[in-house]
Amino acid sequence: MAAWRLKSLMVAVFSILGGLVWASEPPAGDGHAAPQKKFNASEVIFGHVLNGHEFHFMDIDGHPISIPLPIILYSPERGWTGFMSSHFEHGHKNHNGYAMLNEHSIHEMKLDPKKFSVGDIVAVNGEGHYDASVTVYDLSMTRNVVQMLIALILFVWIMLKVAARYKKGEGVKTAPSGMQGILEPVITFVRDEVARPNLGHKAEKYLPYLLTVFFFILINNIFGLIPGSANVTGNIAFTAVLGVISMLVILFSSNAHFWQHIFNPPGVPFAVKFILVPVEFLGIFIKPFSLIIRLFANMVAGHIIIICLISLIFIFGELSAVAGWGASPLAIGFTVFIYLIEVLVAFLQAFIFTMLTAVFIGQAFEGEHHDEAHAAHH
Repeated sequence: MAAWRLKSLMVAVFSILGGLVWASEPPAGDGHAAPQKKFNASEVIFGHVLNGHEFHFMDIDGHPISIPLPIILYSPERGWTGFMSSHFEHGHKNHNGYAMLNEHSIHEMKLDPKKFSVGDIVAVNGEGHYDASVTVYDLSMTRNVVQMLIALILFVWIMLKVAARYKKGEGVKTAPSGMQGILEPVITFVRDEVARPNLGHKAEKYLPYLLTVFFFILINNIFGLIPGSANVTGNIAFTAVLGVISMLVILFSSNAHFWQHIFNPPGVPFAVKFILVPVEFLGIFIKPFSLIIRLFANMVAGHIIIICLISLIFIFGELSAVAGWGASPLAIGFTVFIYLIEVLVAFLQAFIFTMLTAVFIGQAFEGEHHDEAHAAHH
């Protein structure tokens, strides 16, 4: 409960700081200050949920506060190139023959918005124009990659530390304490409520994979709730890899009974099989696809809702300062409420992905249960 309150306070503080930063910008139209840039809600929202080459926290007097990340590029024509993303100055400056695109540069270089998007890195010539003759492969350490590696290192460190304590006998002959006391009930829950009911006698075989999936998704979900962090599980590439791995596990767990029910469903009229067989075959791919979309959609939706609520402060603030400050308490209140729900969703989506994976694996060798029951009956 204390952790929830701390996270809620962080959201409120960041929201208020954002409002103060917006309010501190000089007004336009006095003949001296530059015209104030209008708040672009879509740019802020997609800038948060999409991947990037830096961790951006806030702007102070037009100066972004961020942590740059390494840029690693390979071009068959130019070879390998590496530098920090700060050299691009958020897309306003070219560096070493390359440019990071923003809305202005895409329009200025007359690039096709369907092929190029904000944040892409392209080769440029001496005049700063797009050089189509140079192929660029972006292998940079983006914020999603960096945050996922940090979460993975933390996850492995916690598990190794807990395992070392069990090897010493702590938590075996005595009651678990510390991190053991937090993780053991979760592991027991996944074993007793997810693995055993769906996998039967093979539960112990698949339990390491199910626990890895559960905790890996959970820790990345929690990291994504930290203000200024990346929404890793809200990236379709991340969920797609998890879905493909689960599909491979499901397929390698299948047996002849599973494939027979797909290509020759028993007890079904022959004419109906022409319809049912394609549907069952597509189900092989639809099941992992549903895992991919469910996790991606739920995690990205919560972040978008939070940013939309915060954006209301700036949208009303452009109407008048009174409207901006008046909308702040309501927007922050709803943001804290949604944030608490997102904490619950972080655990819930990790559980759902793990549960459905166990269900699909169990269905892959479902025939073995029938064979065992038939043998026990006789």
